Amino acid sequence: MQKETRIFDLLDNYREKWPTQDVALASKQDGEWKKYSPFEYHRLVTNVSYALIELGIQPNDKVAIISGNRPEWNIMDMAIMQVGAITVPIYPTISQDDYLFILSNCEAHFVILEGVAVMNKIQAIKDQLPNLEFVYTMQDRNGLPYFQQLVEVGQTHPHKDELIQRKAAIQTTDCATIIYTSGTTGTPKGVMLSHSNILNQLSNLRNTPDPKSKLAFSFLPLCHAYERMLVYLYQDLGMSVYYAESLATIADDMREIHPTMMSAVPRLLEKMYEKIIQSGKKKKGLERSIFEWSVKLTERYKIDPSKRTWLYNLKLKIADKLVYSKIRSSLGAERFDVIVSGAASISKKVNSFFSAIGMPVFEGYGMTEASPVIAVSDKSKGGREVGTPGRALPGVEVTTSENGEILCRGHNVMMGYYKNPELTKEIIDEDGWLHTGDLGHIDAQGRIFITGRMKSLFKTSMGKYVNPEIIEEKFIESEFFENVVVFGEGQKFAAAIIVPDFTALKNWCQQHKIAFKSPIEALNIKEVKERIAAEVKKYNRFFGETEQIKRYALVSDEWTVGNGILTPTLKVKRKVVQARYDSLITSMFV
Repeated sequence: MQKETRIFDLLDNYREKWPTQDVALASKQDGEWKKYSPFEYHRLVTNVSYALIELGIQPNDKVAIISGNRPEWNIMDMAIMQVGAITVPIYPTISQDDYLFILSNCEAHFVILEGVAVMNKIQAIKDQLPNLEFVYTMQDRNGLPYFQQLVEVGQTHPHKDELIQRKAAIQTTDCATIIYTSGTTGTPKGVMLSHSNILNQLSNLRNTPDPKSKLAFSFLPLCHAYERMLVYLYQDLGMSVYYAESLATIADDMREIHPTMMSAVPRLLEKMYEKIIQSGKKKKGLERSIFEWSVKLTERYKIDPSKRTWLYNLKLKIADKLVYSKIRSSLGAERFDVIVSGAASISKKVNSFFSAIGMPVFEGYGMTEASPVIAVSDKSKGGREVGTPGRALPGVEVTTSENGEILCRGHNVMMGYYKNPELTKEIIDEDGWLHTGDLGHIDAQGRIFITGRMKSLFKTSMGKYVNPEIIEEKFIESEFFENVVVFGEGQKFAAAIIVPDFTALKNWCQQHKIAFKSPIEALNIKEVKERIAAEVKKYNRFFGETEQIKRYALVSDEWTVGNGILTPTLKVKRKVVQARYDSLITSMFV
């Protein structure tokens, strides 16, 4: 077994360390799980590497993958890196203009894609991309060459000696990937990460899962640095990786495979929580009382066992037998070891709930430019606490600037932005500190606490600073609010655009015998408006006069990744919301 100095070394070591592992990667195809053993995974990667060499792909050429999660994604990624080329992962949900910008900027020579919509977008701009020589699809689309044909090219044109030479020439400090940040604002920026950047992450996270944790479930996009790094970690630990068929099938897929680990973004955990709570409200009599008592118990949950009394632990054990075990069973989560939550802060209520019911949440913090993890909860004393991602990874320094911005320095800091040294100098200072743009503080134990984004802060006309993200995070704890975005720059007060949770609202209407025909009609019902007003008043009590939402507008639009309002990790694009509802926002301040 060789030392892992390049990401593709994981592949050889996987096969050698866990030769009896049946499944390395799996995904649903036509309703059945298609499984790849470590040996099959290795064989396919080797053949695709041969094919890329045969087609003329050279070291440092850029190869783009535009696809959802599937084993072929991993196979392409490893093959690209083995031949010395650079993987450029791109979301399959962005606009044609964004594809044109990214593929032009990185000068991609080869693209492999999934889906007819993406294929049509790439075909439409191909003539504007002089460097783009090859466009393949993941499956046969009756026109373009496809993945299986790429494998066959490699089988018939093996380049064994050249592949050995190319792999040997790759250094740990070489660029492995360029990840274009989706972000919530601005033009995409190409983050260059080395093999070393990512492998250092893995060495620091190996002790997070229990050694018995052997089945990972993945549904967040592999295009995102966070999920991609975790999938590398799963492979490093010899775990089987099962990909969800779609976001809509997450619950069904989990019940089939019974995973031991997965990652999630807070919004998805919040939705799971809300669905569980709504199902509890449908119970009757004693059963409902026991359910509500059990949920209430989770609000006082302490991760540190020494902070829990024997009486509380006894109640927790009873609640587990009566309620929590049934919730886990309904989710296929009977064997859960870790849920890693990242990409945004998670509410204490939701974190405490899942941790208390036996689905432990470990909070992570970072950004693509940090490879991507800066800090993550761990199992050491004081290393895991609700409300903080814990301490920085070993080898990573963190501090705060005079204005409260979190800075980090270490092996995780990116190589720089591709073709943009000026922008690189803006975010990485002369002393090597990466300026995260996040506000926060570090406690005496070295644990990081995030309080918001610097760019999100605004000042009212009265000269008071308001952190909208703190307000928004509190308000969406309500079962009635799906999304809340607060505005007020230069105004006398704060106002908000609110998207109600129409599932919760519909349930409420049914309970109160109020006709619910459609979301847009519901917002005009007097009782609904009064209920929303009461909820706004309830959550305003958590804030001072300056921060309270004085006016708000309810909208019935669905905010999705597809319509550009949410990022792929389900964060709201504030500037997009501001532009989309400009006149509505203006009217609230008249």
